[in-house]
This record gives sequence, C-alpha cells and structure tokens, in this order.
Amino acid sequence: MQHEAELHFFQKLLEQFHLNFRILCDSHGTIPDPDLGLRRLLNPDTDYLLEFQRLCSHCKPQRVYKIQDEFFCHYFFFRLPEGTETAYALLGPYRLSNISTESLLENAKKLSFPDSLLLQLQLYYQSLTTVSDEQLLLTALHVLCSELFGGMDAFSIQEINKSVSSDYQPVAKRPVPSSPEETLFSMKFLEERYHKENMLIQAVSKGQIHKAEMFLHALPAKDLEPRTSDSLRNVKNYTIILNTLLRKAAEAGTVHPLHIDSLSSRFAHQIEALTSEEDAFSLQKEMAHKYCLLVKNHSMKGYSLLIRKVLTRIDSDLTADLSLKSQAELLGVNSSYLSTLFKKETGSTLTEYVNRKRVEHAIFLLNSTNLQIQEIAAACGIPDVNYFTKIFKKQVGNTPKEYREKIF
Repeated sequence: MQHEAELHFFQKLLEQFHLNFRILCDSHGTIPDPDLGLRRLLNPDTDYLLEFQRLCSHCKPQRVYKIQDEFFCHYFFFRLPEGTETAYALLGPYRLSNISTESLLENAKKLSFPDSLLLQLQLYYQSLTTVSDEQLLLTALHVLCSELFGGMDAFSIQEINKSVSSDYQPVAKRPVPSSPEETLFSMKFLEERYHKENMLIQAVSKGQIHKAEMFLHALPAKDLEPRTSDSLRNVKNYTIILNTLLRKAAEAGTVHPLHIDSLSSRFAHQIEALTSEEDAFSLQKEMAHKYCLLVKNHSMKGYSLLIRKVLTRIDSDLTADLSLKSQAELLGVNSSYLSTLFKKETGSTLTEYVNRKRVEHAIFLLNSTNLQIQEIAAACGIPDVNYFTKIFKKQVGNTPKEYREKIF
C-alpha cells in the first residue's frame, strides 16, 4: 500500500488519544463495525458492507468527508490515493461534547428507538472519546492528507451533517420569482453597487483620499435592504462590512497586516459603541480617510520581501535594536548586501531611515503629550538624550526643547 509509513504513524498518533483510525477495503467482503456496533445495537439486521458500499459510491477522489451522523457521532472518511486496490480511511467515531439524557431521549423519540435501549445507548456514548478541540484533529488530518495527495491544495474537505434540524435553511436560497422588469432592475442595482465598492477598494489601495470619499458617498448605507427592524443595527452591520472591505483594500495596497489589524480592531470597537446613525456615517468617512492614510504611510509596494521585513520591524518597534548588524543577523543575510539593497530601494541608508522615523515619532510625542524630553528620547529608541537632541536638530533645525517652546 502506498504511504504505508505515513498512515501507520498517523494511526499510532491517534491511538494515544484513544481515537480509531482504520483502513477499509470492500474487496475483503466484510467490514468491521465502523461505528463500533451502534447500528447493530439499534438494528441487529444492519448490513455494514451495504452501508459501506453506499458511502463509497458517493466518495470522490481527493476529497475528505467530515461527517456528523444522526446519532451525535463524528467521523472523517476519504478514499486513499490509487494503489493496488481501492481503499478508504475512516477516523472515528468520536463526540464533541457530553450528550445529555434529554438530547438522547429526544433523538430516540425522533428515530423511534425503544426505551429499553436507553441505558445501552448511554453506555455507548460514554465509551466514545470526546474531542474537546476538533481544530487540532483537523490540523493533523490536513498534514496527513497533504502528504498523501501532494499538497494542501490537492484535496478538499466537505462537511456532511445528517442531524438536520426542522428549521434548516440552505446557505443560499433562490430568490422569490418576480417579473422580468423587477429581476433586471435588481441585477443592475447590484452590479452598480459592486462596481462602486470595487472602485472604493481600488482608491483606498492607492491611498487616494478624495477619490475614496467620493465613492463612499455614492454608497449610502441607508439605501441597503434592511436586515433587521433596528435601523441603527442595520447601519452598524454595514459599517462592519465596510471595515472589512477597507481592510482588504489596505492589504491590496501592500500594507503589512500588523498595521491593518491595529486600525481594523480600533474601528471594530468604535462601531459597536455607536449610538446614532449620524455618528455611524461620520465614522464611515473617517474609516475611508484613515485607511487611505495607512496606505500612504505604510505601503511597501515596490519593495522586495527582504526590505519589507526590515521596514515592518522598524515601524513595529522603534525602541528595538535596529542597527544594520542586528537586522542582518535577524534575517540571516550579509550586512553589506542588506545595506546596499536598502539604499537602492529606499534612497537612504538604514541608519538615516531609522533616525528619520524616530524623529517623526518624537515630533508626534512633543505635540501630543507632556512627556519630558528624556522620556520622549527613550520612547523613540534613543536613551542617550544628547545624541537624540543632536539628530533631532539635524533634521528639524531646532532642539526638542526649542521645538516644544514654539508649539506653546
């Protein structure tokens, strides 16, 4: 069998967590109870071979099926890569949580189980392993399947949930039939809206503030179909969507996620704190403006991956050791090579660039805080206040003290 070593290792790994992992072949003529005997308990005439063949007939190559059955049991099932014979892998059954007596009684009634089996069912579920963090199991399975199928993109996972509730709704319902004129109008409206959203994203990704505000103005949230009876909640929901769109626009503008996440999280808190629709519309305008500034100040378009890493580290912590030697050692490159590449791509030496960023931050602190000069120097990564004063005056033309006196 192909990949026998990988499959054996995975099986031994799961054994440590008391989870079943079996290789099944229909050519053997008999199939061991994949559910550890549950269906045979409920129906002594259960034909497991027939059940297995039905499952296999719908199993597509390079697809992993994540199954939750009507008995609260969870499995993973997939067809192994082509070998000398067709074989399948089955992981499970397991449960995700304790199953209450109430849930068990309700399910027994729904599936017409006799009351006499209740105790045996309880014992059965007690014997199943509880997986408290299914994501860890899914991650391990991803690694295995990546080895089996030749990469993470070579297979897919499909969920099958047989315990469907009575109020189940499909992910996307067909629209209610309407007249051709109404349908055409809806299509045009949606196409126009998506076009405006795309233009907004494009403007933000280039840091074009006025253009972004123009397209934002063309996308009034009040024109959206209300999803709830609470008008403020509707505007908040749209503002959340807008925050996501603008975040992706900044990402398209090659801003590092470190900066995007900081701004996005701040806006997320502000959105939930909104108390009026007017405040929401003001915040939307501010969001478009700030995301454009983020792109203008932190876009790394045109820089190589190596220089992007250097710039991001500088932006993220000005108090760190940002010397050429430190940066080169951290990135595992030759310092001379990094120095040459940095000067070529930014137009300045690494030291000049770092000092400029530190002085820019110092100006911000001088304007917005009452911190002492020595405290500001330390916050900018230059604990030597004399050296700080020297590079500040070289760039600004005044000492930090003189600069602050001019403010007031």
